[in-house]
Amino acid sequence: MSKKIFILSSIILIIDQVVKSIIDIYFDLNDKVVIIKNFFAITLAHNEGGAWSILSNLSFIFIIASIIAIAILIHFMFNFKVNTRNTIGFSLTLGGIISNLADRMFLGYVRDFLDFTIFGYDYPIFNIADIAIVTGVILLIIAIIKGEDKGAKVNKQSKKHPAR
Repeated sequence: MSKKIFILSSIILIIDQVVKSIIDIYFDLNDKVVIIKNFFAITLAHNEGGAWSILSNLSFIFIIASIIAIAILIHFMFNFKVNTRNTIGFSLTLGGIISNLADRMFLGYVRDFLDFTIFGYDYPIFNIADIAIVTGVILLIIAIIKGEDKGAKVNKQSKKHPAR
């Protein structure tokens, strides 16, 4: 399971970093291009905090939190049942965290650019890595609810002690 997760996480990381780099090339900070009026725009923003820019200018907290989160995810990925949903969940979450971590470590901020207005609310600007993290966490929560967070250990034991 870990090889697939590594490959898929790397793909998420590459896609997010490439798109962020393209946005960086063609946009100045706070430039906005409306794609769908009153709904979606591309706006380059630098987020020095977390979601909704909480704890701005405290990137070191998010760097430490990201490293801890990565270590926890790697630990737990060996306990979860091996299936497509869990592989995708871990891949999305790890790839997204690593990509935002790379921004924080090398730039001091996260590059955000997806700008939505939903029912008149101008939602905070985010990026592909954020979508990957949220989607991945939702998939892992579903796995926990379904009891798939203990699947690998059961499989290992059943292989060691086959039914007679």
